[in-house]
Amino acid sequence: MDQVMAEDFQVIDNYLMIRLPEEIDHHRAGYISENADRYLMREEVQNVVFDFENTRFMDSSGIGIIMGRYRKISCFGGKVYAINMDSQIQRILQVSGLNKVVEVVV
Repeated sequence: MDQVMAEDFQVIDNYLMIRLPEEIDHHRAGYISENADRYLMREEVQNVVFDFENTRFMDSSGIGIIMGRYRKISCFGGKVYAINMDSQIQRILQVSGLNKVVEVVV
């Protein structure tokens, strides 16, 4: 099982880039959310980009991570993006309705 590391969070210009692990479940959700929120408060970040390149599994806690960051960043006019998703993750975003608030970059 891969771990979420500090280097998986990177600020580029006004974007917080978050490289997500292979499996997003409740065990990792707290760490990801806490660190993302820390960056949102500390840095000059206006947008969040979730990179799903390595992700093969995501349960409802992953949806919660994305929705929580969307709620925080949208208050300031920011956007949430999702990149490098496989078809399973794209389907989860569609079924959950997140595709209406998250801009999917192909």
